[in-house]
Amino acid sequence: MSAAIDIVAVTKTYDGRTRAVDAVDMAIREGEFFSLLGPSGCGKTTTLRMIAGFETPTEGTIAVGGADVTHVPAHKRDMGMVFQNYALFPHRSVGENVGFGLRMRGMDRAMIARKVTDALAQVELVGYEDRRPGQLSGGQQQRVALARAIVIEPRVLLCDEPLGALDKKLRQSMQFELKQLQRKLGLTMVFVTHDQEEALAMSDRIAVMNAGKVEQIGTPSEIYDRPGTRFVADFIGDTNLFRGEVIRTGGTCVLRVDSDLSIELAEEPGTIGPLSVALRPEKIVLTAPGAHAGQGLDGIVESANFQGGSVLYRIEAAGRRLLAQQPNNGSHELFQAGAAVALRWTPSDIVILKD
Repeated sequence: MSAAIDIVAVTKTYDGRTRAVDAVDMAIREGEFFSLLGPSGCGKTTTLRMIAGFETPTEGTIAVGGADVTHVPAHKRDMGMVFQNYALFPHRSVGENVGFGLRMRGMDRAMIARKVTDALAQVELVGYEDRRPGQLSGGQQQRVALARAIVIEPRVLLCDEPLGALDKKLRQSMQFELKQLQRKLGLTMVFVTHDQEEALAMSDRIAVMNAGKVEQIGTPSEIYDRPGTRFVADFIGDTNLFRGEVIRTGGTCVLRVDSDLSIELAEEPGTIGPLSVALRPEKIVLTAPGAHAGQGLDGIVESANFQGGSVLYRIEAAGRRLLAQQPNNGSHELFQAGAAVALRWTPSDIVILKD
């Protein structure tokens, strides 16, 4: 697939010193739902604003559809934008809000009315044309903001934390609706969020950012199951992190964490020396001590947090606290605080990280 947006060596510096974005490279594909994910201050919103044309890169280039737009004004970039606070005009009707961009483009009234009706139909708000934003729920206001963005038929739709103001249930509902709309319209979407679950649920690919740099770009499963760095492993969901020294014993590659714990590695790390690895809680199987052999440890359950479909355990083992998650579906034995358990996993569940 051809790249809809090419970001090459883009840097944004403020005051000549502070690097909000540091030599970022991304290729966003045509029709892709692409998320910029990271903690506050990581540079994701600044990157989005540079794509939109609200900020100009200090260095580097941005191209859309093969054309360099680095210095093209925002209103000439053919992009729609949805903000966290929706930015609706409170004194204007829904129809007037949706048609605002068309009026700015000098379109005639009949065409505007037709396009506004079509856009409202896309977000299931036909019949709301004469209402004011204050008469709508948060989810309905979100849909109006989306209709206003898509009515101009942009090549790219940019979203800056658009679901952040919604409660959890409505947020999850809007995630499905937004993803469905993006696929239906074939839009290339760039979506900024700090919510890991949201990014994993909605994205075709994710760029995880930290301190102005891109840590890793990949599909949700790649980001979650095979994190490339310690930051990504720690930021995306729960994980158990180990650091030790790589050694070889009888042809097997092992990470020696300390005198009480050595972890067998299924893959060749490419180096002998200090190394960090990650192990997701759901990859650990809990059994009664001595129930079966395998890679792992014995420990004591400190706490068991019931989460509906699963139970998250905090376990003291070999002088450290580990997390283990078991499904609540009758296939696994459930344990109470104070219970002795065996933690077992397979070497292929261990993910080697870059520091």
